[in-house]
Amino acid sequence: MSLSPDRLARIVAVLLAALAVSACGSDDKDSERYVERPVQELYNEAVDALRNEQYTRAAERFDDVERQHPYSVWAVKASLMAAFSHYQATDYDEAVLALNRFIQLHPGNSDIAYAYYLRALCFYERISDVVRDQLNTEKALAALREVVRRFPETSYARDARLKIDLTRDHLAGKEMDVGRYYLTRGHYLAAIRRFRRVVEIYETTTHIPEALHRLTEAYLALGLKNEATKAAAVLGHNYPGSEWYVDSYALVGGGSLPKPEERGFLTRAFDWVF
Repeated sequence: MSLSPDRLARIVAVLLAALAVSACGSDDKDSERYVERPVQELYNEAVDALRNEQYTRAAERFDDVERQHPYSVWAVKASLMAAFSHYQATDYDEAVLALNRFIQLHPGNSDIAYAYYLRALCFYERISDVVRDQLNTEKALAALREVVRRFPETSYARDARLKIDLTRDHLAGKEMDVGRYYLTRGHYLAAIRRFRRVVEIYETTTHIPEALHRLTEAYLALGLKNEATKAAAVLGHNYPGSEWYVDSYALVGGGSLPKPEERGFLTRAFDWVF
């Protein structure tokens, strides 16, 4: 059915009016959302949200400070506070992005040490159980070491050193978990490689006594009595009161175990291993 010119004109007019109303509504929403506000008002609102544990809202308001007033004295502080708010909200990826940007743009800022430390915490807080992938553990270790290297005399470095020890212990635990897996399935050479990594790389962690005992087990399973005896001797020399040493001593049949050479801690005692 054809439309008369007058009817067609009316339809077009109605459509144009509807589009105009829609556009006005959209503009009104955008203007309400992105209206520029005084910098101090935005910053105070962000701080209030942070105090009320509304961390996502706080991050948004701190971002507004930087976006709407990029050249104000508040902008730099707001960018770091936005990262902290993301961290508090456990939105670690966003926090890391914000911190990387802060570090790149403000390397001489008085809060730069804290920025590095907070970035390390973003990885540290995501350290997972030893049965899972340890990528965040590796990243945490690298980031914590960077804090210590760049800011050795700060309180952040002191805490980072403690966390480095815990992180290394966790990585050693992962090696032990894999080593035990191989050992229980009869893959003795693969198990030995894992336990030796613990002894050689993570020699100050809590896993050393068990690693030496597991080495004793693995060598005996391969029929390498001499190597097993020496592993037990290293265990007894360094951890004479350990329950792991009691078990290792029983495995190798007791008797007089050879005393390791006094040339170093654990690593040098393994010159005789494959």
